[in-house]
Amino acid sequence: MDLFLELEIVYIVIGIFILSVTAVVTSRDFVPAGAFKKGMSFVGTFVAIMIVLHYNATTTRMSNVEAMFEEGNTIICENKMRRTISRSVLLSKAQGWQVKEHLFKHVDYERDFHTSRCIEYTKGIAEEQKDKNDRFELKLEKNK
Repeated sequence: MDLFLELEIVYIVIGIFILSVTAVVTSRDFVPAGAFKKGMSFVGTFVAIMIVLHYNATTTRMSNVEAMFEEGNTIICENKMRRTISRSVLLSKAQGWQVKEHLFKHVDYERDFHTSRCIEYTKGIAEEQKDKNDRFELKLEKNK
């Protein structure tokens, strides 16, 4: 339950705000009778479903990131402390990072990174495009 609140409290607050706006709008005199019940049940159900879907997607990504990290893959995490062009940090076991309680920790680094803000690091688009171009040029040379 703690993890759910940690990840979803912002969305729960937004959902409460949306529900309160719905309550105000559907309780006006000019709105047909029964609109309050229908509006609140529809919007409440929608908000609840979206929060649950977001939680499931986030926890699935977190477990995948933690498993990839344990396998030795490099992970890229968002660094909200450093507001520069490079807002991401690459983490791996080889660099001395550890994962404990859904947090990436390092003794020499001042800040921990939550696994919900991380993804697997893959080749960049430019590197992939270069690989594709190199393979294409090799095919052209073979055909000559």
